[in-house]
Amino acid sequence: MKIERILCLLDFSEFSDRAFDYAQSLARHYRAALFVEHVIQPPFSTYPSYINPDVLSQIAGGLRAQAEEQTEAFLKTHFRDGVPLESVVLEGDVTDQILCLAQVRGVGLIVMGTHGRHGLDHLLLGSVTEKVLRKARCPVLVVRRPAHEFVAPAEPGDPVRLRKILLATDFSSHSERALSYALSLVREYEAELTVLHVLEAIPAAIDLGTITADVGRQLEILLPPPEKSGATFGTRLRVGKPYEEINRYAAETAMDLIVLGVRGRNALDLALFGSTTHRVIHQGPCPVLAVHI
Repeated sequence: MKIERILCLLDFSEFSDRAFDYAQSLARHYRAALFVEHVIQPPFSTYPSYINPDVLSQIAGGLRAQAEEQTEAFLKTHFRDGVPLESVVLEGDVTDQILCLAQVRGVGLIVMGTHGRHGLDHLLLGSVTEKVLRKARCPVLVVRRPAHEFVAPAEPGDPVRLRKILLATDFSSHSERALSYALSLVREYEAELTVLHVLEAIPAAIDLGTITADVGRQLEILLPPPEKSGATFGTRLRVGKPYEEINRYAAETAMDLIVLGVRGRNALDLALFGSTTHRVIHQGPCPVLAVHI
């Protein structure tokens, strides 16, 4: 798998700082070009007819100049040489500008930070990050405050160390694509991969040992032979609500990254997205890579 262009959203918060660390580490590992984007919301966009156009233009120019200065200062502090980098400051709806730039530049991965778990942070997740997750045509890596320190120097010049990666699978086609990304990351970072399947319930008529063995065989079939992949694998089966068990297992084992396959864009898919992927991102202990089919 080859990722040639990575887009990182920058809003000058600690969350986008962490996202940028991930973005430039991934760009270095995949020898990809890195685009850094900051989006300015248009001033007084609700009632533009009541504001003098010259005043609007002056304010917008000031905001753009300030954003460009902030971006330049940020990159001087955080950027490490060795990755082709381009920064852009755009004006408009944040979600639209992210998706537009990703499409125009042929981006293979979007990296963005998101805020915490409650109140206003919940609304912020829903208003920007979730829209990008729903509409993006490429995988999206979402980074927020971790339960453990997952950003640590792996080698000189690399701000990220991925040691343990968790793939949650339901054996569908979108999970297969997520597996290809997980395996690629495992190879790039020489990490361990655990594949987890969650059963929501076990029918009373079926023996637990039988269904456990059956799922175990499916997990083994899913994974390539270790001698071909060069990776260390583990498989796990749990029973319960998928998002709860995914988050619980990731926390118990101090995972550095969760990889999920995300369904399409129809009504049912979006409902399933909200019930599982959203909650893993929103409540989980580490960054999440959402891979669309």
